[in-house]
Amino acid sequence: MATLAQAAMNPPGEGAVPDALFRACFVLCGINAGYFAVAYFLGFWIYDLNGRLEPTDFVNVWAAGRLALDGHPALAYDWDIQRQVEVAVLGQDFSGNFAWHYPPPFLFVATFLAQFPYPMAFLGWMAISLVPYLAVMRAVVGRSFGLMLAVALPMLFVNMMVGQNGFLTAALIGGTLYLLPTRPVLAGVCLGLLSYKPQYGLLFPIVLIAAGHWRVFISAGVTAVLLAFASWLAFGTESWQAFFHWLPLSSQAFLTEGRAAWWKLQSLLAQVRYLGGSDQLAWAFQWVLTASVATVLALMWRSRVPYTMKAAALAAGTLLSTPYLYMYDMMVLAIPIAFLVRIGLKSGFRAYELPALGSAMALILTFIFAGIPVGLGATLIVAGLILRRAGPWWRREPLPSTAMVPSSSITG
Repeated sequence: MATLAQAAMNPPGEGAVPDALFRACFVLCGINAGYFAVAYFLGFWIYDLNGRLEPTDFVNVWAAGRLALDGHPALAYDWDIQRQVEVAVLGQDFSGNFAWHYPPPFLFVATFLAQFPYPMAFLGWMAISLVPYLAVMRAVVGRSFGLMLAVALPMLFVNMMVGQNGFLTAALIGGTLYLLPTRPVLAGVCLGLLSYKPQYGLLFPIVLIAAGHWRVFISAGVTAVLLAFASWLAFGTESWQAFFHWLPLSSQAFLTEGRAAWWKLQSLLAQVRYLGGSDQLAWAFQWVLTASVATVLALMWRSRVPYTMKAAALAAGTLLSTPYLYMYDMMVLAIPIAFLVRIGLKSGFRAYELPALGSAMALILTFIFAGIPVGLGATLIVAGLILRRAGPWWRREPLPSTAMVPSSSITG
């Protein structure tokens, strides 16, 4: 069966998917499927063993949407009121907070989902957001194997377990990068929609300005402004005031006090705090890393490096540059992996690349089973592979053309 499936994923005239890569993805797909079955029957997914709804991240989306539908969108940002709604819908109390701290435009998604019963909204959100993620992965890899790769990555399990928005974030970043060379306006729309998670847009303006992609830059800005204006019309000035009022309090709670536990965050800042470093030391390391990544990307995007390498580097850089990064956000790592796989299928994988990607996925699995903050290590492995592929640029040697071009084929 695996042989027939692999044959169907290898278009005539193109490099075959290596057996090791195909079999690893096949096994990981099975593991992901098994996770959900086990989690459901053991009471860890959607419902607990007592038949009550399991407290998890998605409840903050549904509760915020419920408050907005009831005519009180600004109250979604109030931790105490939001928590009362969450307890009511779950039918049980829980420790901690599932706080709502997204910009008001994301209330459009929340209000839509809150119109349905909680379990239906949970599953519906996962199904709806999965579709663009799969489409982008298929497009970036350039063949149907991209679908298997998308489903095989272990970050998928984490995102679906808690009902988060990792699929949407990965789809918007991947869509931006895939469309940028051929459909700059649409690429800008994707980037503008990403404004619901502004921490992932920090590097894009720097790169777009450095490379002179002004149509993308303008399109993204217009989209973000129109989205903000629409949310102001729908949810009022109070929602934006509440967002800006509670934003520093959320930052203080999660990035300074570590209320959500440092092992849950996968950034360099959290790694330093997890290992016992001070708040000042952690921020110093994080800002040095962010500045370094921004500098490298600006230089890379002005260079002769092939576009696929630039896109992969920017996707990986978005993860390294933000201090606020949970494992479900690591879905974004699927995008640079997809670009690397595309290049490998076109020009051949180097001997160390597949073992290195396997090591990165093993680190993600380690997080799932042991709760150790190893996401940074996985991101650094992928970033290292990208920089190694760009080695000829560092040595100022001629590079083979692997730029993204119009049509269904994207070279190397």
